[in-house]
Amino acid sequence: MNGTLYRLSAFTHDPLGGNPAGVWLGETLPDAATMQRIAAEVGYSETAFIAPLQGKARNVRYFSPQAEVSFCGHATVASGVVLGRLNGEGTYELNTAVGTVPVVVRQIDNGWQASLTSVMPDYQAATPSLVKEVLTILGWQLSELDTELPPAKAYAGAWHLVLAAASRTRLDRLDYDFEALKALMLRENLTTLQLVWRESASCFHARNPFPVGGVVEDPATGAAAAALGGYLREAGLIEAPAQLTIHQGAAMRRPSLLEIDIPCGGGIQVTGMAVDIPRQA
Repeated sequence: MNGTLYRLSAFTHDPLGGNPAGVWLGETLPDAATMQRIAAEVGYSETAFIAPLQGKARNVRYFSPQAEVSFCGHATVASGVVLGRLNGEGTYELNTAVGTVPVVVRQIDNGWQASLTSVMPDYQAATPSLVKEVLTILGWQLSELDTELPPAKAYAGAWHLVLAAASRTRLDRLDYDFEALKALMLRENLTTLQLVWRESASCFHARNPFPVGGVVEDPATGAAAAALGGYLREAGLIEAPAQLTIHQGAAMRRPSLLEIDIPCGGGIQVTGMAVDIPRQA
């Protein structure tokens, strides 16, 4: 199967920061087994597979090293940048497993930037039993959570469990049972945990365990950022329209910056840059 593989880091202007993603472009998509094999060989948390080679509308599937996922934000941003560089600025319609995701790509002074708009978000309050089980695996205490941001399952293309820490210190200490959390997340149909600390009304810090993809922690998670924005709006925890900045990856020494636009209705917009990763980086 002929195709070209690109390697980029998303939500950063520095290839040593952000979240690495593979972007595979071809005239037709390989079969699922081949895509899974390529994603495992690439080794990044996600690789996006896109076809055809031309046009504003493209089909895309996302694979982690261990499994296909329904939607991935950082690989979508990386894909948008690749498409923009090859075919020019504009809006690309990416047909994903969860619906069509428009991506606006533009060239700015210091590189390329892409803005995705998620599918319609949703959320569910997390049950006390689920919260207790997750906190036990994380080694967190219920008293360490921010009571103004209740635990919730949040969706904007994939489901994430949002847990808000009451302090930066709590968020900074992350050590969990990988296999136990993976089993729980598979049972609950969760893609990542969206662990956050709210520094201010418009600034959040996040960490994202991703054991179902074979990854201890993701340094930038666009899908989870969109889900967080949708949850805050739908639960009435923020007044829309609003803009948020999410800092992620600092603890991994891969700092990432995600800009979130929360409109009064519809999908959540997530914006970031992406840059090539030199093979030696």
